[in-house]
Amino acid sequence: MKIKGKVLIICCLVVVVVACFILVISGLGGDTSKKPEAKEFTIFIAEPGQPTTPDNKIIKLIKEELGVTLKMEFLVGDLDQKIGVMIAGGDYPDVVTGHTRFINSGILIPLEDLIEKHAPNLYEHHKPYWEMCKDPDDGHIYFMPNYGRYYGEYRATDFWGPCFWLQKAVLAEFGYPKIKTLDEYFDLIKKYKEKYPEINGMPTIGFEILSYGWRNFCLKNPPQHLIGHPNDGGVVVDQETFKAEVFADKEYAKRYYKKLNEMNALGLIDRETFTLNYDQYIAKLSSGRVLGMFDQKWNFNNANNSLIMQDMVERTYAPCPVTYDESIRDWYMDRTVLNLNNGFGITKNCKDPVGFLKFLDALLTEKWQKILGWGIEGEDYHVDENGVFYRTPEQRDRSTDLTWKLANMAEKLWSFAPKMEGTYSDGNACTPGYQPGEFFETLKPYEQDFLRKYGYQTWADFYSPPPPNPVYYPAWQINLVDGSPAKIAEQKMNDLAMKYLPMAIMAKPEEFDAVWDEYVTEMRKLDIKAYEDRINEQIQWRLANWGGKE
Repeated sequence: MKIKGKVLIICCLVVVVVACFILVISGLGGDTSKKPEAKEFTIFIAEPGQPTTPDNKIIKLIKEELGVTLKMEFLVGDLDQKIGVMIAGGDYPDVVTGHTRFINSGILIPLEDLIEKHAPNLYEHHKPYWEMCKDPDDGHIYFMPNYGRYYGEYRATDFWGPCFWLQKAVLAEFGYPKIKTLDEYFDLIKKYKEKYPEINGMPTIGFEILSYGWRNFCLKNPPQHLIGHPNDGGVVVDQETFKAEVFADKEYAKRYYKKLNEMNALGLIDRETFTLNYDQYIAKLSSGRVLGMFDQKWNFNNANNSLIMQDMVERTYAPCPVTYDESIRDWYMDRTVLNLNNGFGITKNCKDPVGFLKFLDALLTEKWQKILGWGIEGEDYHVDENGVFYRTPEQRDRSTDLTWKLANMAEKLWSFAPKMEGTYSDGNACTPGYQPGEFFETLKPYEQDFLRKYGYQTWADFYSPPPPNPVYYPAWQINLVDGSPAKIAEQKMNDLAMKYLPMAIMAKPEEFDAVWDEYVTEMRKLDIKAYEDRINEQIQWRLANWGGKE
């Protein structure tokens, strides 16, 4: 019995040792977690910006948990020139953000097979719009759209697209009127400038027109909206026939620029407006002395943030979706569309494209989406007893501080990466700005009172509710193909616009018609038909292949 007992004890000890060995080998017998494989990717961001601080907490967390280091280069100077130099020298990074020249130059790799094979989250994210993501000319996916993929409930509290904008102080001065027409808009600017010729000790500027580089849509695009059409870029599309035509040379375009000419004669337009680069434009808006402009909110929102930081919230801008007359329904706001030809594309220089796709795949989990959209729970937001995300006044205030964001958020990464929009599975909005209640609480008391005066709760309330997006929409996303007759015509039309529109606006009123007529004559010498044909061909292709998707 003693021998049997000893054998039994020995057997038990052997079993325990073997079990412990198995636990260790299987990783269950202690903390044997591995650090993720270190990877580094270089990214060119095709717009100006500032890199995050070296100790940015989100970037550090990404490196610790996912093993990824990102080296981002931001645009300095002219985009077309930068891209041309990059392509000519073959010196491009692992990843670039969207521009059709990258597709046309052949430096990007197709992504559809890699996504299907290696990135299940990315595939499910894009799956409902898979055909839309493909280049219509060769059927490949080159960019992963960064906006327009909604989950759960669609909510609009703000609109980041095009509109005529007016300082809140101007609207408050005259009793919070609901401005409906272009004439009413400029009448208000005129009256305010006459009453307040200086703001903060500097001459008041009535209206600013950004015409620098690719951002010259601020100069060229307004006529389509003034006749009640959405943003289709350089064309107006008949919503019954779906036929597109260039609007730059039409009488309704002339009407707008003639109005600007009249306003210039009254001294309402900045004399320096056509010499400003983008940074100078933002600096003028940030001074608080520019009363109005036509722009897209995403393009000038840094000025809004700067004004808030300077405690000049009354000098920030409210939307005025004006048309030529009140019989025209405004169509500035649209329903969010998939942002084709933008987001991240992977170049042939990237040694580990699968690694980058897996990185983006990891970011498309709700855990990382909440980190990128909201920040760190307990530091940047809290969760109440009902599971609803909210922020304290202090957290809201610092979220508009550009310096704080460079150290605590990863805005540019989040901006260009594929992302969830709408609501998470727990019902919370994907970003604070779309959270019921949180949006209004995010606003400064002045803005809250401003909205109450109008009987509104959000900035989206200023616009007419948008109808469903047409299947083809928007035409500005159509790739014209470098070197094609359509692309050449577009460039020449742009060159003529940049030559003649400033001349027409700044001309003496009695000389306006002559300048305009010369502009139209030169325009009609171009192969506009090639441009319109390409747009119309692609509209018909979309109608046939995207069937019914909004």
